[in-house]
Amino acid sequence: MRWGMVIDLDKCVACQACTAACRMENNTPIAGPEQAEVGRAILWNEVIPSVEGEYPNVKMRFVPRPCMHCQDPACIKVCPVQATYKNEEGIVLVDYDRCIGCRFCTVACPYTARYFNWYEPYWHPALRAHLNPDPRVAPRPKGVVEKCTFCVQRLDKARQKATDTGRVFQASDYVPACVETCTGRARYFGDLDDPDSLVAQLAKNPRAYRLLEDLGTHPKVFYLREG
Repeated sequence: MRWGMVIDLDKCVACQACTAACRMENNTPIAGPEQAEVGRAILWNEVIPSVEGEYPNVKMRFVPRPCMHCQDPACIKVCPVQATYKNEEGIVLVDYDRCIGCRFCTVACPYTARYFNWYEPYWHPALRAHLNPDPRVAPRPKGVVEKCTFCVQRLDKARQKATDTGRVFQASDYVPACVETCTGRARYFGDLDDPDSLVAQLAKNPRAYRLLEDLGTHPKVFYLREG
């Protein structure tokens, strides 16, 4: 299997449900008002706005941006301690126990999809009950780089459930939180190596493109152009 995602920009309404779901699923630290005032935040999944045209003929466009989980990721090449790696199914992950916070990967990533956890995560007592126990490190310690993992803990859980029920794991058993909660049904997820899967077919759609394709990183996140 080779997991990938397709995002239809015609359907994205920039509601930020994906951002909220990602934060809740992965215990992404909240920067707080003081850090936000100086432009600091940790967002594994972000909806980036842009303005096209000149006044009065302007149009707002929105591009959701998770980690691209590149087929040839630059972040892996520059990590001096091999904390960044790609598993056998193409998901780019971080070994938080190995990460030394040098941030070489954040500089090498052309998609600005990696965040350095520069402060000790603080959770108000009223918020601690929402922390998800499933992520492999929950929450991450101070001084490491974090990023979208395609909610790999959900993959582990789906595989275990299939084993417990005595059936074969199917690609449809697993979706990241952002895909499940997308209000516009703009996100599709699945096995790119399965030619019959919807995500593999959409990736070959004439509207499909990838961000910064000329860099040769070969992202596994595809976008469908607005019509």
